[in-house]
Amino acid sequence: VDSEEAIVIEGEHDGAAWKVINADVIAGLSLLDDESVNCIVTSPPYYWQRDYEVDGQIGHKDTIDGFVKALADTFEAARRVLRADGVLFLNLGDTYYSAKGRPHGHDKKHNGRQMARKKLRAVDGPGLGLPRKSLIGIPWRVAFALQDRGLTLRSAAIWQRPGSLGEPTAKDRPWRTYEHVFIFSKNPRYWFNRDGLNGDEDIWQIVARPENPGSHFAPYPRELVDRCLACGCPPGGTVLDPFVGSGTTMLQALRRGSPAIGIDLNREYCEFIEHRIETELDSVHTAKQQVRLDAATHS
Repeated sequence: VDSEEAIVIEGEHDGAAWKVINADVIAGLSLLDDESVNCIVTSPPYYWQRDYEVDGQIGHKDTIDGFVKALADTFEAARRVLRADGVLFLNLGDTYYSAKGRPHGHDKKHNGRQMARKKLRAVDGPGLGLPRKSLIGIPWRVAFALQDRGLTLRSAAIWQRPGSLGEPTAKDRPWRTYEHVFIFSKNPRYWFNRDGLNGDEDIWQIVARPENPGSHFAPYPRELVDRCLACGCPPGGTVLDPFVGSGTTMLQALRRGSPAIGIDLNREYCEFIEHRIETELDSVHTAKQQVRLDAATHS
């Protein structure tokens, strides 16, 4: 994607508009109007554990602070487009610092891209500032940074993943079987439906599995997205995923009749989402255009 242009793919499904923006996330957010989104549901890439094979990807910052700042900058920009009563659901996984000179682990939610072995990852080289083999604590570092940017942390729900793949190389610690789903609001009063919790509170047992056997992608499960939307998105409310990946958030939003917007830096992902919407939802009325980012205005 040209740094000064974004590719926007648009369509409609059963009266609900959808839009995929192929651009850097903050540039893509600049194309959206103020307070135009009811609910944000997203799962950013793990720190140094997903490769988009494009320049500027957010997960490839050389320092922990750089990665945390990049996400904080992103969600500060997303805060502008979130309605006053809007809610953000942020799923984050953690990373270990190996400092052994070779890759260590991968992002199970986004298997469509594995780390290229040609370049040493920051989490495998010396100088990250942590003892070797440390769990970095990325989720809470990001959560605190978002608090500093003015978002209100309302809950740190646990996504417990029954039947998740083990970590055979982890012989001296427990395997990771959960991730955080942080719930942020823009203001003290916001739209939330407790019935959407389906009898659970802040521990959600949802199996992590790809939607289709043999899928090129391994997205976070649609059931997790459904839980977030049931709790945080009013009927017909607009849903945004600024790290849309394979498009699970968008498809689940459209299935419930909500307009959906996705942003991703990788053109292949954006075209794959267009294909999924057209085939899985039988939505065929699409338009594609290039948009000058410096022409973006907000209403």
